[in-house]
Formats: sequence, structure tokens, C-alpha cells
Amino acid sequence: MSPEESKKEQSLRYSIRDGVFVSMMNGFTLDYFTPFLILLGGTMKHVGILSALPNLFASFVQLKSPDITDRLLSRKKVVSLCILFQAVMLPPMVLSWFLEWRVGVFIAIVTLFTVAGAVLMPAWGSLMADLVKEEQRGEYFGWRSKTLGIISVLATFAAGFILHRAEKSSAMLGFAIIFGLAFVFRLVSWRYMNKMHEPPMVKKEGDYFSLRDFVSRYRTSNFVRFVVFVSLLKFTVYIASPFFAVLMLKDLGFGYMAFTMVTLAATISAIVSIRRWGRHADRVGNLKVARSTSMLVALIPMFWLVNQNPVYLFFVQLFSGFAWAGFNLSASNFVFDASSPGKRARCIAYFNFFSGIAMSLGALAGGWLAMNLPAGFLASSAMNLILISAVLRLIMSWLLPFNLKEVREVDPVRTHELFWSMLRFKPVFVKGGEGK
Repeated sequence: MSPEESKKEQSLRYSIRDGVFVSMMNGFTLDYFTPFLILLGGTMKHVGILSALPNLFASFVQLKSPDITDRLLSRKKVVSLCILFQAVMLPPMVLSWFLEWRVGVFIAIVTLFTVAGAVLMPAWGSLMADLVKEEQRGEYFGWRSKTLGIISVLATFAAGFILHRAEKSSAMLGFAIIFGLAFVFRLVSWRYMNKMHEPPMVKKEGDYFSLRDFVSRYRTSNFVRFVVFVSLLKFTVYIASPFFAVLMLKDLGFGYMAFTMVTLAATISAIVSIRRWGRHADRVGNLKVARSTSMLVALIPMFWLVNQNPVYLFFVQLFSGFAWAGFNLSASNFVFDASSPGKRARCIAYFNFFSGIAMSLGALAGGWLAMNLPAGFLASSAMNLILISAVLRLIMSWLLPFNLKEVREVDPVRTHELFWSMLRFKPVFVKGGEGK
């Protein structure tokens, strides 16, 4: 093994340690921002803003991430600085409780926290793509996501348990504990990130292209059309997605433990299935998996309309995690497949930009609809949004992805064969690599 390959392997080990503590931080924060906002006195309008504003600002700011990387001549420096900034944002979240404009201050802090995470992603994705061999990306990132997903589940459950115990005496104290621990976890992840090796960046003349150049290629670029497909699907999802927490905590009266268990179900399912999705994507193509799972994603909100019992919703979320694991992994890896090393950071930035804009507009549209839909349409405003999201998801998943093409040679397989194989009932691969 060459010295460079040895450094890459060591870096991937450090990346896992970094990822462990990132997952712990995420488990103690991401699913609990909305519950904390509600505790601060936030309304449906504020929940919509909390989902929209961070994604909106993050989308625009991260367009500069490739330029920042070029200026610093290091992807690792960009990631390191953003991690440190994220850590610094966590203590003020707790302190917002003591301020007069605490709802607005908390939303502003979460926005800065999210922006820092968005800026580091193109640089981190470009760095990791150089560290992992092309033919192993699906399996590696699937394995990585599965391993770190277990940590995330345990962390989310631990945070939920802390809030459950604190709920009777002081919910605020519970949130102070989990956000304080998240601050420590982020600092530890920063330490391991700084130990990673950064392969030299390979830049070629012509690697730069502006956002206008990117958009102008819609008719000729398979990748640009893929970005539009993912973005429009995310728009339909975020019409309802931010308000599931409101539905559970306010409309259905779930306690923090019931909320945590229903939320965790999706993560548990994703952990179980994501590595298998990665192996299938390596063989049948990331586009095939993304196209197929988008249809499953469209069905999820329909199940929420049938019944709102927490036990039933736990199983619905198991299905949700299975579907989203395949879609998110294959969508991310398709970006790696469709971009050359010199263009990859910019492609990731533009992909995230349009996805973020779509999620922001979706959340704002959901907030507006929640305030303006006629009362009594369904049991609650959140249920109304879920129905609208379900219909729009079905339309997008059926109309958009069929004009897209895979960018590398893969084994042909039919959608139903892919699902049977994922459920381990019938393998889609036979000797010699041909699909049945």
C-alpha cells in the first residue's frame, strides 16, 4: 500500500470517529429544535419560519462555499472552521430562554447553526469523494450511514429520555442539558476532523461554472434535470414535514417520549436498510434507486391520514425510514457519479442550493396554508397540509424522474425486482452481473 493510500485509510477511520460525535450532536439537537420552539411559545407560523429561514439562508450562503475553498486552498480548513462555528452557536440557544424576543432569537441562532453546516457540506463531500474509491461509494456510505445511524438513534433516545424525566419538573432544564452536551460532542468531532488527511485538489481549466451557466444547461444536462427533480420533490415534502412535530405534540397530545419513539422509528428503519440500499445502488444505479424510492416517499403522508395512534405511526415511520434511506443515499451518490473531481464541490453546492430553496419555499407555503385553509377541512391544520403534500408528492414522483438517465454502466433491473431483493425475498443479481 502506498503512503497516500495509507493516509486515506487512516483518514476514513478518523472520519468515522468524527461522524460518531456529529451523530451524537445531531441526536441531541435536530429533532428537538421544534419542540424547544414550542416551549418558547412558538406558533404554527414560527414553526414554518424555523424550517424555512435556515434552509433559505443556508442555500444562498453555501453558493460561496466553493469560492471559500478556492481562496483558502483547503477543503479541510473550510470544514474545520464551520464545525467550530456550529459548536459556538449551541450555548446561546439555551440562553435565548431568558431574552424578551426569545422566539426570534432562537430562530436566528438556529439559522446561523444551519448555515455553518451547509457551508461545510460541499467541501466535506468533495473531500470524502476523493478518499473513497468510486466503485465502493454506495457500500461505504451505506455502511457509514448505518453505523452512525445507530449512534444517532441512541443519542436521540437518550435526549428524549432526559426531556421525559425533566418534563414533570422543568422542561427547560432538560433542553439546557441536551444542548449543552451537544456542544461538547461537536467540539470532539472538530478534534477528529482536524486529524484527517486532505488529498491534493485537482483543478482543471474550465472547472468553474456559474449558477447561470448551470441553469442554462437544463435542456441538455441530465444532472441539472436531476437537481430539478429532487428539488421539486423536496418542495412537496416540506409543505407538511415541519408540522408533523406540531401535530404530535399539540394536536395529538403526545408526550416527549412518545414523540421520540415515533420519530426514532424512521431512523431505526434507515439504519437497517441503508447499507443494503447502497449495495443495490452500486449495482443497479443510484438513479434507479432514487426514482423507485421517490414513489414510496409519496405514499408516506397517506398513511398518516388513516390513523394517528402512536403504535400505528411507529410502523408508518419504519416504512418512512426505509424509503428515505434509499432516496437520500442514492441522490447524494448520484451527485458524486455525475461530477468530475474539479467540479464536484460546486455541483454539490448548486444541488444543495436548489434543494434548500425548495425546502424553504415548501415550509413557507405550508405555514401560509396552515393559516389560511378553511377550518374543518380535516381534523387540524397539520392534517390538511399532510393531505396536500401527499397529492403533490404523488404527482412529482410519477411525472418528473422518467426523462433522466444513469451516468455509469449498471445492471438492468425492474422496479418490482429491486424491491423484492431489498426485502430479501428474491435476489436481483445473478452470476455474471446480469439483472433478471
